[in-house]
Amino acid sequence: MRPTDGCGPAPGTRLDAAVVWRNRALRLLDHNPLPIAVCEWGGRIMIVNRAMAAEFGGLPGQLRNRRILEYFTLRDNASLQTLAEAIRLHRRSQYAVGVSWTPAGGTERQGEMTVDLVSDTPEQTPNMLLSLRALDEPAARPVPTVPVPRPEASPIEVRILAAAARGATTARIAKEVGLTPDGVNYHLTRLSRRWHLPNRTALVARAYALGVLAPDTWPPEPAHPL
Repeated sequence: MRPTDGCGPAPGTRLDAAVVWRNRALRLLDHNPLPIAVCEWGGRIMIVNRAMAAEFGGLPGQLRNRRILEYFTLRDNASLQTLAEAIRLHRRSQYAVGVSWTPAGGTERQGEMTVDLVSDTPEQTPNMLLSLRALDEPAARPVPTVPVPRPEASPIEVRILAAAARGATTARIAKEVGLTPDGVNYHLTRLSRRWHLPNRTALVARAYALGVLAPDTWPPEPAHPL
């Protein structure tokens, strides 16, 4: 007789292989992002993966041996009767059950529980393999919009920019807006410092880019009423 360690199965036996594959299956469930649980026909939780436990802010061991209906509410009580009848008759079918639950966040959610009836042999009373799909994924938080400040330009500066965009000289601009040439140059210099630009051509280009002057309009006009 081949010696074994303790009273466990000898390495290489069928039981030993079954334990290995069971452990692999459990690891696979734990890494599945879909909330999954395996329950006895009466609803006692036998296996639960991390995703399912995380819905309720716990660990798998904290849900094990609890009743699944402690955590979920059926939206249609007739679903429970349908499942009970399928289990009694040992049917191997898949059922979709509407459920609601309150996760760790505290806000009730709605979803669908897919129930697969599974067992090792046709004679065994089937267990329930449950997978949860939320139907009301939490809305993403809206990204706060940062208002883009409108370029600071006074009404007189906008009129000066519109005249400059037409190619008017300083003297002509002064006459149009009711200033002296020095007054026009004063405002253009202030705009150059404010917008960090070197000359009149760059100021006109920036005025169009910032929406100070109306696009596709000739002669140039302010984009907004003054």
